[in-house]
Amino acid sequence: MTVTNEISAEPLAPPDLAEATSVFGKIGLLSFGGPAAQIALMHRILVEDKGWLSEKQYLNALSFCMLLPGPEAMQLATYAGWRLRGTSGGLLAGLLFVLPGAAVILALGIVYVLLGDVPVVTALFLGIKATVVVIVIEALLRVSKKALHLPSHWVIAALAFVGIFFLQLPYPLLILLAALSGFVTGGSRPDQQVETQRVGVSALATLSTILTWLAIWWVPLLLVGALSGQPILSDLGHFFSKLAIVTFGGAYAVLAYMAQDVVSQYGWLSAGAMMDGLGLAETTPGPLILVTEFVGFLSAFNEGGLALGVAGAIVALWATFVPCFLWIFACAPYIDWIGGQPRLRGALSGITAAVVGVILNLSIWFALHVFFGTVTDRKIGFVTLWQPELASVDWHVIVLAVLSGVLLLGLHWGLLRVLAISAIIGVVLSLVGQI
Repeated sequence: MTVTNEISAEPLAPPDLAEATSVFGKIGLLSFGGPAAQIALMHRILVEDKGWLSEKQYLNALSFCMLLPGPEAMQLATYAGWRLRGTSGGLLAGLLFVLPGAAVILALGIVYVLLGDVPVVTALFLGIKATVVVIVIEALLRVSKKALHLPSHWVIAALAFVGIFFLQLPYPLLILLAALSGFVTGGSRPDQQVETQRVGVSALATLSTILTWLAIWWVPLLLVGALSGQPILSDLGHFFSKLAIVTFGGAYAVLAYMAQDVVSQYGWLSAGAMMDGLGLAETTPGPLILVTEFVGFLSAFNEGGLALGVAGAIVALWATFVPCFLWIFACAPYIDWIGGQPRLRGALSGITAAVVGVILNLSIWFALHVFFGTVTDRKIGFVTLWQPELASVDWHVIVLAVLSGVLLLGLHWGLLRVLAISAIIGVVLSLVGQI
């Protein structure tokens, strides 16, 4: 059975620019706690308090954004702004969601490189790293509940874990294979009802939008690489642009790909610094994927100092978030139509299942590098085995991780509260060890 109907009407009284700026600015400043908290905050403000979006409009947009690469909460804010005030509204909402946290991350990054060797600062990050391990495990449990509904999903997740952890296959390749598997099996249920939607935009207009945003995305990155004479900026632009295309499943999925490449392949920063960046991103407003800004800053800083570090942060931000505007502005008119395509839904389900295996890989990889001071990779043919040196185990971090696990997973305490407690205890343990 096929039903054709129009996309829902726009709100009768969209907000003026000043009110939209005030509301989306408030959302950006209060968007702590990860995607779930951010999505709940936007629902309360945009649906319940302001009535700018209906419940159906909001849920349709949320489902759509969860299927896109990139940070779903930021893209949901961008879509809400687009629905209310067109492209200018989408730009306003998306930028206000990202920029407050980006400013904080840059400031913390500068403090980190200037004071990172101070013993108290090192001890603070010891506690943060321990909590980050538990945060990733919590994300694994949460995503697996949503993603693994069929036996085939479990198989895809297991194969993705083996592929990335033991065989070190490229993350984009795993995503492509999972999507193909889901696409092939996604249309195998003839009893499914398909609801198609008519969209009010032409193919030519969509193509124009895509080409415009591709130019906005790539031209500055090519120019900065050519004009600056700094290869690190070109490398960062290329790396994070590639990352932006394959970040299905949220920040934790892409962290596995980013962390292992940045640390092991490119050598831009250490595993410890990568964990520090994730801890910083967890404590600031905005999407967790702002950790890319920290990586860009620290990678460029290590190459040429503070000014180059700031340039690296800007390049990472540009390559990470400009593609999000491309996805939203090009695809938003097709939201309801996409939801009615079984094979596309199957492909996206396959991707989500693969993400579970990728996050499991991230959990183990982070734990090894946090709990042990020395971890080596041993290759046996095509297989890579990560071997920790048992004598290098840090019992302080294990104690902090267990405590964080009890507080987060057992008692369900708030993330910021647990991070603060773990950081303070890290300092105390460090001081006791010096007595």
